[in-house]
Amino acid sequence: MTVNVTTTAPETLPTVDVHAHVILPEIEEAVAGQPGLAEARALDARRNGPAALAVNGPMVGARIPRLTDVEVRLASMDEQGVDIQVVSPSPSHYHYWADLELASRVCRLANEGTATHCAKAPERLYGLGLVPLQHPDLMVELLDHALEQGLRGVEISSHASERELSDPAYEPFWSRAEETGALLFLHPFGCTLDERLDQWYLSNTVGQPTENAVALSHLIFSGVLDRHPGLKLVAAHGGGYLPTHIGRSDHAWRARPDARGCAEVPSSYLKRLHFDSLVHDPAVLRELVRAAGAGQVLLGSDFPFDMGTEDPLDALHCAGLSEQDFHAVRGGNAAALLNLA
Repeated sequence: MTVNVTTTAPETLPTVDVHAHVILPEIEEAVAGQPGLAEARALDARRNGPAALAVNGPMVGARIPRLTDVEVRLASMDEQGVDIQVVSPSPSHYHYWADLELASRVCRLANEGTATHCAKAPERLYGLGLVPLQHPDLMVELLDHALEQGLRGVEISSHASERELSDPAYEPFWSRAEETGALLFLHPFGCTLDERLDQWYLSNTVGQPTENAVALSHLIFSGVLDRHPGLKLVAAHGGGYLPTHIGRSDHAWRARPDARGCAEVPSSYLKRLHFDSLVHDPAVLRELVRAAGAGQVLLGSDFPFDMGTEDPLDALHCAGLSEQDFHAVRGGNAAALLNLA
């Protein structure tokens, strides 16, 4: 699909969902029985709690056809009125506990598997791969591998192995992503608040927005976005708590010398980042558009998981945006970011 976003009427631009997932069984086969897997699963169990785990298995199981079968995916997209999906591996595939050799294999399987999935409908599916945050020295190589498969970029979590995204070890990766124009999709998995969130699915409802806010704050305050202004970074879940509570960060930047790691007031960096629209509240979506600018928000559904939305266009309609802003979020911004023109 070729779209010239500078000349196309806004209402005729494709509807683009930038937050959709695929499950790749070959990854889970590769990690089965490997040292570290049992410990990682035990940590995940502690963080989520038994009630959440009892729900998660059947929930994912019921969605396997939409997560693996391209024809089922396309039929669901047609029902939603979505023309294009940006498909990323399920965050359960990160496996940031893996050693160097296994991590390389996991990411290569993710890149190749996602590319194969999307190649079955190349006009409608664009893919993202994986890089191993726990092994910074491998990240440039595996970003290049993802791009060589025809993917548009990679998906990353909010932290790994006690490394925050502000860690200097990631500088070569940020440089390469900026140089290549690769899309980086920031999607947390797990929350370091651990057992404090092990009831009522707080691990997701509170944990995911917290992780987004922490990760983005590290990128802003450490100067990563000053050094790499051309990064194409999309934060899932509307960027979590940060965009709608950025005033507190701005106040700290003005009031305290220890909060002056970035060159400009923190809220200014929201206009260098992108955010999906998945916030589950029309008022919050309007505030996200106000804080970041309508040009920085992209349609996202978290397809097909239960914490997503089955009707992303209806959720966008409910925000009551202007017609111009509605069409920008619906697809215009993504078309420009993905270079569909």
